[in-house]
Amino acid sequence: MISIKKKSRLVYPIIVPTNYGKVGTINSYILNDGDSLSLIDAGIHTEKYKDALITTLAVNGYRISDLSRILLTHHHEDHVGLVNWILQKKDIPVYAHHEAVPRLMVEQEFFVMRKNFFTELYISMGCIEEAQPRLEKLQQTIEHKNENTLQTIIRPLGEGDSILGMKVLETPGHSADSISFYDEERQWLLAGDVVLKKTTSNAIVDPDIKGNRLPTVKQHKESLKRLQQLDVEYLFAGHQEIIEDHHNVISLKLDKIQHKANRLYSFINEGTHLPKKIAQNLYGHKFNTEFSLVMSEVIGYLDYLEEEGLIEKSLQNGIWHYKALK
Repeated sequence: MISIKKKSRLVYPIIVPTNYGKVGTINSYILNDGDSLSLIDAGIHTEKYKDALITTLAVNGYRISDLSRILLTHHHEDHVGLVNWILQKKDIPVYAHHEAVPRLMVEQEFFVMRKNFFTELYISMGCIEEAQPRLEKLQQTIEHKNENTLQTIIRPLGEGDSILGMKVLETPGHSADSISFYDEERQWLLAGDVVLKKTTSNAIVDPDIKGNRLPTVKQHKESLKRLQQLDVEYLFAGHQEIIEDHHNVISLKLDKIQHKANRLYSFINEGTHLPKKIAQNLYGHKFNTEFSLVMSEVIGYLDYLEEEGLIEKSLQNGIWHYKALK
């Protein structure tokens, strides 16, 4: 697909197959508004992705120097990978949600807080030993701050803002800083990883700027419901294919959220009370191979079930134990 055009605007998709996780592709999009070019998300930092960006621009008669700005849907490394490389070639503004700023700028105080947050969290969930590689990675990020920091000043965006005639929608859940860009006139939605066609977007547990644990599954569910109500012809997703039936796709995602919540509740109701054991029962060998995502999912769903009044927890010897209520 070379471009999608509607009412004098064009989108040039950059869809690159990858072995990164199980997402299939990593997608970025170049938006041509008639006056300028904007890059929505900047992929991953590989030669393959650089070539894809350069080629997509060239096929449409442009170069890196023709880009006017970068808009980021969230801070994850497969969405911001080429930002610094692009900025070395042309100094252009970069926009992201205000929650993305301390993450993208690797602010020392925030990352130390975040490491302490996860250390305490994994202790209370009874999986601190398995968490050591994850905690070490967080420490490495702090120690190699200069290598991981975006070399620019982030221009913050939030709910109620607009840019290039697109509404900025806060759509948290997959990440604390997820935003979507909605072109209501053309019924285009650039939504990052909030909804993917073939796989479920993980609701990833994280603290907010003040260190409070976010209710990620609840947030993700609310974000999906919100996007489902929009009139959308094309949903430009951060991975896999562009979605043309977003209402049906989101309905399936919402069903899967409820199905997963029901499964987790069943384990607890049948006598599995420890978070680590719940994770092992629910995900099997993935508990070891994909520890961070697995525990994030389990913790998120435990919080969700607790908020729904279906379970309660008690602290025993420093570890949370969960019990079904209904």
